Amino acid sequence: MKKILWTIIVILIIGWLLGFLVFKILGAVIHILLVLAIVLAVYNWLNHKNT
Repeated sequence: MKKILWTIIVILIIGWLLGFLVFKILGAVIHILLVLAIVLAVYNWLNHKNT
């Protein structure tokens, strides 16, 4: 499960970087992807600390 979360986080961050650098039109959507990636990373970090 943790490996899947980290894969999703990496994909979201790469998507955010590509969108930020390549597609300026979809700025709001790209920042939502970044927020989702950060939320998943924090969730995974907190979940890992509890185990």
